[in-house]
Amino acid sequence: MEQYKLGEMEQKFADLIWHHAPIPSGELVKLCEKELSWKKSTTYTMLKRLCDRGIFENQKGRVIALMSREDFTAAQGEQFLSETFGGSLPRFFAAFTRRNKLSAKEINELQQLIDQHKSFGNMSRL
Repeated sequence: MEQYKLGEMEQKFADLIWHHAPIPSGELVKLCEKELSWKKSTTYTMLKRLCDRGIFENQKGRVIALMSREDFTAAQGEQFLSETFGGSLPRFFAAFTRRNKLSAKEINELQQLIDQHKSFGNMSRL
């Protein structure tokens, strides 16, 4: 699934929208002409592509983000984890730490995340 994979220009375009959204589509065309040297047709072609993926929407000439940049980044990570490690966070973590040593600070941060997750899990069982 390519929904959350963006090429270099798609990423630059998406970043422009996230930075300015909501933005009138005509203003987006002018912005892309200035920032990316794109023609109007290129902007609308790219916008349609990202709208078809459910990232943005062009509502009556106003472009809005259907996902925040943070939600999109999280979805990219989930997609990568799913495609590369069968959705297994422990498999990813094992592969990552095979080549990258964690600092004491990183270990503490990870332990805090695990502890938080454990407490959330216990609350849902009450």
